[in-house]
Amino acid sequence: MTEAEARQRAATALAEAGIVLTPAEQDTIEVTDFGLGRLEEVGLQLLVYVNTERVCAKELVLFPGQTCPEHRHPPVGGGPGKEETFRCRRGEVQLHVAGRPEVVLGPGEQATIPDENDVFTDPRIVR
Repeated sequence: MTEAEARQRAATALAEAGIVLTPAEQDTIEVTDFGLGRLEEVGLQLLVYVNTERVCAKELVLFPGQTCPEHRHPPVGGGPGKEETFRCRRGEVQLHVAGRPEVVLGPGEQATIPDENDVFTDPRIVR
């Protein structure tokens, strides 16, 4: 799958979930394979609405069979940093957080986890 195909597929998935995007927003959907070259396996499509030091709002799209690489969120500068709230729009989301039971979200369900900075377990990850 090419980046353009993934971007279009993500826009379609968001539309099917009832999320209305402007044409400009559709064009800004980021597609990442995390530098591994295995987009269909390890990849993510995301639309960033806002991302400041204090607030972040994004739509993440993972296709069936795609995973986001394992990573952790260490404290930064002595502060707790941001939190991440994941809300499942369609399908099923499995969140794996170290030291906690796996969280499985269905449509309309959400979970919040601490988020300071992404530190990926796999050193080959580029993000």
